Amino acid sequence: MAFQHQSVLLEETVNMVFTVPQGIYVDCTMGAAGHSEFLLQKLGAQGCLVCFDQDEAAVLNGREKFAADKRVTIVQRNFARLEETLQEIGFFPVNGIMFDLGVSSPQLDEAERGFSYMQDAPLDMRMDRRTDLTAEFVVNNWSVKDLTAIIRDYGEEKWAARIANFIAEAREIKPIHTTGQLVEIIKRAIPAAARRDGPHPAKRTFQALRIAVNRELEVLASALDQSLNCLAAGGRIAVITFHSLEDRIVKNKFQSWLGKCTCPPSFPVCQCGAVSLIKLVNKKPIIPSKEEIESNPRSRSAKLRVAEKLKV
Repeated sequence: MAFQHQSVLLEETVNMVFTVPQGIYVDCTMGAAGHSEFLLQKLGAQGCLVCFDQDEAAVLNGREKFAADKRVTIVQRNFARLEETLQEIGFFPVNGIMFDLGVSSPQLDEAERGFSYMQDAPLDMRMDRRTDLTAEFVVNNWSVKDLTAIIRDYGEEKWAARIANFIAEAREIKPIHTTGQLVEIIKRAIPAAARRDGPHPAKRTFQALRIAVNRELEVLASALDQSLNCLAAGGRIAVITFHSLEDRIVKNKFQSWLGKCTCPPSFPVCQCGAVSLIKLVNKKPIIPSKEEIESNPRSRSAKLRVAEKLKV
């Protein structure tokens, strides 16, 4: 299957993160390489681009696409090891870092990956198929308490406890092996009146399982801190998020880097020693235009935040 994907907020992201024509840039979530390809059009002959992806299909696609471009280095790793890897391969510090979070269109569209609730397939959901934990293992082995917690916290699902109990009852009868089985269980768990409005009834639970299997939120905060360490002064970090959980982490991390004084107003002189590490390039998140949403409905929930590292 061709690894194709319509990149979200393409020009906005690349234009805002690109500052030095001969610089070093990092795409932490290469996917189908749309952002990377656009950045390479701007990059000078002496510039470098390092692309990370944990998905083997994305890595193979990128290596084929950029085989003739000596400016590109592709690494099959989770961005949780960003700082270690960049130092290891000798690209440190860098001038810009991009994150396009979440699942990619090829992963959703390739049924056997198990990410989609629209196609019946094995319950997998691993972005890196070298890892052991699958969605099938989670739904068949995790306790009702743990299932409730991830569906509630990662899926922001009102009916989390009810869905977890229905899963537990169903797996007692027979193991849950496919996305189709799970979708039917979720539909039974959510009352009919609640299913009439809003998104597909399985959307939030599938999001929660995907996040849990791939430890997406666990590694994000650390990866952002590593990004700041990896940036040269004046370098920029751009992050595209697709749901409130991711966006909250990015927003809070950027706020913490602003170094706002936390001393009581009564103090005549700052005692907390707060130092601004960044400035916000965009005060409010950038969202897709109406035209982009019409041409690519999957972009509708995207938000882009960009920050620039200050010289401290």
